[in-house]
Amino acid sequence: MKNTAKCIDLINELSADALLLCDEANMHYLCSFSPSEGMILITKDGGAYHLVDSRYTETAQNHSKETGLSVIEIEKNFFDELKILAEKHNIESLVFENETISYARFNKIKDTLENTEFINLDDKLMRIRNRKDAGEIELLKKANAIAEKSFFELLNYVEEGKTEKELEAQFNYLMAKNGSDGLSFDTILLSGPRTSMPHGIPSDRRLKKGEFVLFDFGATYRGYHSDMTRTVALGSADNEMREMYYLVLKAQLAGIDALKAGVRCKDVYQAAWDVLNEKNMAQYFRHGLGHGVGLEIHEGFNSSPRSEDTYEVGNVTSVEPGIYLPDKFGIRIEDVCVVTESGNMNISTINKELLIL
Repeated sequence: MKNTAKCIDLINELSADALLLCDEANMHYLCSFSPSEGMILITKDGGAYHLVDSRYTETAQNHSKETGLSVIEIEKNFFDELKILAEKHNIESLVFENETISYARFNKIKDTLENTEFINLDDKLMRIRNRKDAGEIELLKKANAIAEKSFFELLNYVEEGKTEKELEAQFNYLMAKNGSDGLSFDTILLSGPRTSMPHGIPSDRRLKKGEFVLFDFGATYRGYHSDMTRTVALGSADNEMREMYYLVLKAQLAGIDALKAGVRCKDVYQAAWDVLNEKNMAQYFRHGLGHGVGLEIHEGFNSSPRSEDTYEVGNVTSVEPGIYLPDKFGIRIEDVCVVTESGNMNISTINKELLIL
């Protein structure tokens, strides 16, 4: 019920009568699972409804024992049920997800609730979700543990001659076998010069000794995501590979050290960027330092030079500097950290010394 209470506080803050949620991640925050379709309506007088079709009735009812939502299986469509509830609770002003709702759905809701004032939610619920509680952090740790176990098992299969696609498929299987509810995102598994593509897609290229192999992967557990990147060398690593690897690691550690409540996101990015710039390599760092992680793989604050946000206790973020040398190699090292009262807690546990398989 505590997340419902947070929503009621938000409704009162906006001087509205109710809040309507259709976004999958926002609904999960209230109902504890991820329906692909549905609505959750919270009213200022304590009404809390989960509108579902018959595909999700039983699941929603099972979760309602914990969440306290009243489950309503629609008879015709969601909009008819929404109108009935709006009349029941005398809803004259409604907060809606203006940043994620489709134009068609918004128009349908607007036509259904005539003479209703619509108030933009903006990022207000995201900012609430961005401050994770102890229970959410435990779920994030569980997702991370599944991913790490799978990574260690995958290393037994990594050898010269295997293709990127072959290892990607093995990795995805291992995460499912070890308890992942699904992938956080499409697994990135690249080798040799292809590691210079930050979000490259696994190919039929075969691994070769003396090259880097980059793994960017994540598992999910009860809706919560993990995210980790490790770069290893196969067979051997030359002096340049070693030098660049430890430069990226130094940059990552500087970013993690700077991550604290009250510190601007852009300043955490800058701490890592400065380390790379000392060796004239910052020009090859081509993305933000990190992104929020939770019910979505990208949510909340970003650690980038363009960010105007400041980290708060409970924020969960990746820290993932990288350098990408076209037609040569790329290196990225990524952990997920939780901002705490005393600094931050790294929930990634895999050693980051250069691993040579």
